[in-house]
Amino acid sequence: MSLGRIKHYFDFVRRPETRRIAAALPSIARGTIQALEWRSPADQAIAEWQKIEQDIQRVPNPLEQYFRAITEGRGIWKWEHYWNIYHRHLHKFVGRPIHIVEVGIYSGGSLAMWKSYFGRECKIFGVDIEPACQAYQDDDTKIFIGDQADRTFWQMFKAQVPRVDILIDDGGHLPEQQIVTLEEMLPHVRPGGVYICEDVHSTNNRFAAYIHGLTDALNASTQLAGPDLAFSPSPFQKAISSIHAYPFVIVIEKIEHPIEKFVANKRGTEWQPFL
Repeated sequence: MSLGRIKHYFDFVRRPETRRIAAALPSIARGTIQALEWRSPADQAIAEWQKIEQDIQRVPNPLEQYFRAITEGRGIWKWEHYWNIYHRHLHKFVGRPIHIVEVGIYSGGSLAMWKSYFGRECKIFGVDIEPACQAYQDDDTKIFIGDQADRTFWQMFKAQVPRVDILIDDGGHLPEQQIVTLEEMLPHVRPGGVYICEDVHSTNNRFAAYIHGLTDALNASTQLAGPDLAFSPSPFQKAISSIHAYPFVIVIEKIEHPIEKFVANKRGTEWQPFL
């Protein structure tokens, strides 16, 4: 290890942010233990949740319907619980002139699915490391062959695709591939856009740990001077609306219109004296 890298390491260790991360580790471990030791609710509660799920499922999910109707042709391989996640976060784009990027094409079936779901005005960009996937290019779909862990590839991609509304990472599934793709492409997704990373498998996953760092930054609070309780948003908070964690899936939504401050307002005239 060079002297420069050693100095960089000790500078990092001394940073206040690093001390805060170290202080949070016991709570992270505590939450992990809570998840591992989770106990199911009583039978009555389970029955109530099942009834809610049945009510939700009465409204057909167009993505699931499309998938279940496939009996031949180009293959689609997805976890069943993904359909509701997709529809929840992406239905607002249906019928709009959007640009969607899918990393990981495999057998090409999902490219046609996205076209069917979003409508004729969407433009699809597929990314895969396998040159054979170039066969899926057509008038509405442009294919890029490259390594998602290669930052140079993403620089080239962004130069050719200046606008991205949705990015779905279904590529190599390795944490470093997912991290590099997110670092290069999340800033490139337009305001109001959605970033989805699929197949975040196993506990102690390095990509999931990376997302924890982003989530922690979403809770940063710097109080503004003045009579009101107000916080100044960080550049990250001005860009990111929300981060959602599902089994095997991370969804990040970007803010359409940046906010200038977080304000906690009070209403009413009767207040307890202890605060």
